[in-house]
Amino acid sequence: MNIFPEKRDFPEGRRQLLKEFVMTAIQDEPTPDMQRRRLLRPALLAPALGLAAAAAVALPLVFGGTPAYAVTKNADGTVTITINEAKDPKALQADLQKMGYDIIVDYLPAGKKCATRPRSPHWLSKEQAPLAVFPPPDDVSGFQIDPAQIKPGQTGVLEFGVNDNPKPGDVVAAIWARVSDGPVAPCELVDGNAPLGDPGTAPVPEKP
Repeated sequence: MNIFPEKRDFPEGRRQLLKEFVMTAIQDEPTPDMQRRRLLRPALLAPALGLAAAAAVALPLVFGGTPAYAVTKNADGTVTITINEAKDPKALQADLQKMGYDIIVDYLPAGKKCATRPRSPHWLSKEQAPLAVFPPPDDVSGFQIDPAQIKPGQTGVLEFGVNDNPKPGDVVAAIWARVSDGPVAPCELVDGNAPLGDPGTAPVPEKP
């Protein structure tokens, strides 16, 4: 069976590049050094684990495609989230909920805020429920949370302040992670520059 596209689908040079990439992935066995380098950035590599020889996975790697986000469950129960594009936060929310975590995710572009404030009648303090892992481990590329902090009946909320036209690696401008001990209102984006989270929860900047 021919697993490569016909010539009319790809220019000859690109078709040959794809063929060489897939055959290399099938034949080559990763060295210990290569495996160690992969482990340094698990959030970015998680979608490709166990699928290195599949042409469907090879295509975005060869031609520069990047997933909008990546989610990795770590051995200690924490979760690493990496955001590469500021789009489709509800897909990220759905993936987290499929993993068993009651978490709401919203992206707030510059100049926007959630219409309903506060979104919850009762937020747990960061000392009561430290949802965000801070500081993150040195070998983690992304944002790390501890879903074990969310108890039955509670809801985790992740608000990401995102840049509209980000530079590479500069998609997320700010992060707010808290646990609600009650229902959480949906985020309807409206104009405004309020800080992430609810009034009174954002740190007050020091005077110069």
